[in-house]
Amino acid sequence: MELKTFKNKKISFKYPVTWEKEQPDTFNNPDCIATLSKGDENLLNVVMFPTHANLEEFKLKMEDMITDDGGVLMESDLVSRAGKDAIKVVAEMSTPDIVFEIYTYVFIYLNNIYIFELRTVNPRNDLLDEYDALINSFEIL
Repeated sequence: MELKTFKNKKISFKYPVTWEKEQPDTFNNPDCIATLSKGDENLLNVVMFPTHANLEEFKLKMEDMITDDGGVLMESDLVSRAGKDAIKVVAEMSTPDIVFEIYTYVFIYLNNIYIFELRTVNPRNDLLDEYDALINSFEIL
């Protein structure tokens, strides 16, 4: 699989050339540092912001935010990815127009939080394998 590299002053990760780098929506989400898409049904946002929370505290907060928004938690675990401790959350969300799944990884390092959130209406195995490879290539610079 041919890969491209996203890199800024804080992080880097590799992603397949079949994904398109988009302009991050910093108007609606000023903490967004990267946006990637694959077709019309898959959108990945990467956000970063300061935090004093640890993974356990933020995991509970994420679970509450998802369920408060009417989402259904399918998975919520503390895992190891890219050689780092992380939170992995999978949930089903819905709006009046669409039902989609979110696949989220959260890393906390030196009082900064890094969130990778993939939203998809069609969670195929190949898409999720590419997303996992992207997550496993994540580096904090």
